[in-house]
Formats: sequence, structure tokens, C-alpha cells
Amino acid sequence: MSVNVSANVPAPADAISADVSVYSSATASAFADALISEPASAPVCFLSSPYFSSPAFSIKLLGRIEAGFPSPAEEELLDMISIDKLLIKNPVSSFLLKVTGDSMTEAGIMQGDYVVVDKSGTAAEGDIVIAQVDNAWTMKYLSKENGSYILLPANPRYKPIKPKNELVIAGVVTGVVRQYK
Repeated sequence: MSVNVSANVPAPADAISADVSVYSSATASAFADALISEPASAPVCFLSSPYFSSPAFSIKLLGRIEAGFPSPAEEELLDMISIDKLLIKNPVSSFLLKVTGDSMTEAGIMQGDYVVVDKSGTAAEGDIVIAQVDNAWTMKYLSKENGSYILLPANPRYKPIKPKNELVIAGVVTGVVRQYK
């Protein structure tokens, strides 16, 4: 079995399995100027650097909210946060995938979410990765068992994936975007 854990291989749009699907420029027409396509051999949309040379928008950070027991809250402008800079550290090497399936729910990644993926650098054990395993694509935790890489789901209904032949890491998940309304 060969293993490539360098996250430098873009995921082909037509090869993404049931766990992830490509956020295409066709469904992102509002962001068309911010997207560029890789060559036909890798038809994935990447976020272009000119878009990120200045923030798309900033939003007020007004304070903290208790998610445990209720407590008094005070509204105070703490900062202005640029959403694009918060979510994307390497714009030129990042892309979005829309999640389908439920194998990563216990990691907080739900069907319909968008994951931000960085294809630069190297994946480490414990990272959530976009991987091609034995010619199929998936999103799972990268782990090792008995010296060999395996892919772990974050849902007990799914079993770990042990590559039979090849494991190629296309990128590391660096963020999740969810829209409620």
C-alpha cells in the first residue's frame, strides 16, 4: 500500500464520494469573481488571493455568551472580525466542499455544512482530511493503527477505513461553515 500524506492534491469534482461534494462556481455565482478553477485534471474551485487582499466584510464581536448556565451579559464592542480571514489562513491553497452524509457528525460537521479545506502543507495524525482511499473520496480523521494510516469516522454507525492499496490526502479541513436560516 502506498500512502501520500502531503496535502497537495486537489480533489477532482467528479471523484468526490457520498461524504463530500464540490461547492462549484455554478452554485456560487455571487462569488464568481472570487473563484478560479484548476485545470481540467482538477476541476475544483479555489479561492483567489485578490479576493482576500481586503476583507469581504467584517462583523462586530460584541462579547461572549454563556453556553452553560445563564449569566448576565454586557454588550461591548470587543473587536471587528473579518470572516474570510478568520476561516481561511491560506486563500490561494484553500477551497470549499459541501458535506453530504453523516459520518462526521460527532466532530460537529453536519450534512449541508461547508468545510474549508487547505491543500498546502502536510496532514498530521488527528487532522480531519479529504482523502482518496482506493480510488474513492471521503472526509475522515487521519489516524494510525499498527504503523499504518487509517481513516476514522466521527459517527459510531461507520467503521474505520483501512486502505487496501492507496491513500492520498488532498487537503486538511480547517473550518466549517453552517447556515441556520
